[in-house]
Amino acid sequence: MMLMRTDPFREFDRLTQRLLGDAARPVSMPMDAYRDGDAFVMHFDLPGVRSETIDLEVERDVLTVRAARDDATKGRDVVMAERPSGSFSRQLFLGESLDTENISADYADGVLTLRVPVAEQAKPRKISVTEGSGSSGQIKA
Repeated sequence: MMLMRTDPFREFDRLTQRLLGDAARPVSMPMDAYRDGDAFVMHFDLPGVRSETIDLEVERDVLTVRAARDDATKGRDVVMAERPSGSFSRQLFLGESLDTENISADYADGVLTLRVPVAEQAKPRKISVTEGSGSSGQIKA
């Protein structure tokens, strides 16, 4: 069976990447993020990445996700190489309302899932109202 290349511009981009090296290649780490109750959840697509190459770091309010994928085509007669290899990195700025001390991480089926809880002080809270004995007009906290 023969593989066909139908996008000449994609091939030109790949050739340019090979000539200029990894520095010219924008490495993507697709992500979905959403709020789920009292936590923010992020899913990063990292197919083919071994879990031991994933590195997570939080410094102040910046979360850095790093990962690496081996080049499966290295040393082979390549017919087509569309999957990026090498190091990937992505930084996210986390708000002060998030509890960066309690981030959990899980990696399954090529998807890295991070859960970042909302900090207790940022959660909505109920304020009880008491009925005063007088009508002084003052608000008691």
